Amino acid sequence: MTDSNTAADTRPGDASAEALKPAAATAPADTGPARSLTSDAWRQLRRKPAFWFATVLILLFVLMAIAPGLFTQTDPRQTFDVRLKPSGEHWFGTDGQGYDIYSRTIEGARASILVGIFTTIATTILGGAIGILAAYRGGWVDALVSRITDVFFAIPMLLGGILFMSAFPNDQSTPYLVVVLKVVAALTLLGWPSLARLMRGAVLQVLPNDYIQAARALGASPWRIVMKHILPNSLAPILVVATINLGVYIVAEATLSFLGIGLVPPAVSWGVAINEGLKFLRTFPHIPLFPSLFLSLCVLAFIMLGDAARDAFDPKSR
Repeated sequence: MTDSNTAADTRPGDASAEALKPAAATAPADTGPARSLTSDAWRQLRRKPAFWFATVLILLFVLMAIAPGLFTQTDPRQTFDVRLKPSGEHWFGTDGQGYDIYSRTIEGARASILVGIFTTIATTILGGAIGILAAYRGGWVDALVSRITDVFFAIPMLLGGILFMSAFPNDQSTPYLVVVLKVVAALTLLGWPSLARLMRGAVLQVLPNDYIQAARALGASPWRIVMKHILPNSLAPILVVATINLGVYIVAEATLSFLGIGLVPPAVSWGVAINEGLKFLRTFPHIPLFPSLFLSLCVLAFIMLGDAARDAFDPKSR
């Protein structure tokens, strides 16, 4: 009786223990705390060599713009013998006026970086605000903004920049900052519609979400809804496109300066240096080569950074 009772007492317990084993074996593994979109994107970016390559290049160019004295002690406006070939004394040689090409190439980063950054900030703020307004208000406001952006889309950026700068020409007496702000205004006038349309589409995807409807039901003001809920959840694609556009604006500034309607001498710019060296392209190709190379590397770095950020923030591309 004791053996049978013991067996009867232990049999149910054994069955329960056996029943628990498969459940424990098939329990999902602990994946850790949930990650936000930003942290997940950063995790993806860290694995991309292109991201680190572009970041290092951008930091170098920004450092050139902020502190050119760290790279050269030669005055970019000091003259030497004309058309010297690259050597230990003049790493990139001298141009047709006797200026040291290396020092002027370093100094030229400032104008291009300033125009690119200022234009990117201006177009992002203006286009983002207009896009949010159109999507949030809807109705006739959305229709009016859409028609205005269609008009600006019909004007090529470079052509519009040429017309704008031709209407407000510069000369050697125009202050440097005024010239930079004119170029920024010309590019901003034609660059905001693409970001406005992108922001409008991103906001329209966010508006139907439950947390937006809950915030409205709780009586939150439109400003609070936009700043606390809509903007943080629709800003990622705007930042990615703005990073790519920064390289485009640097090219646009160099093109306007190359044509002689952007920055003009004695201002130092990559576009100005390429324009001045073009006449020596066959006989002294090193004169336009180095400014062109730095311009290409700078634009490539921003485009590579934008592409890497786009792949990281877009889960569909993984």
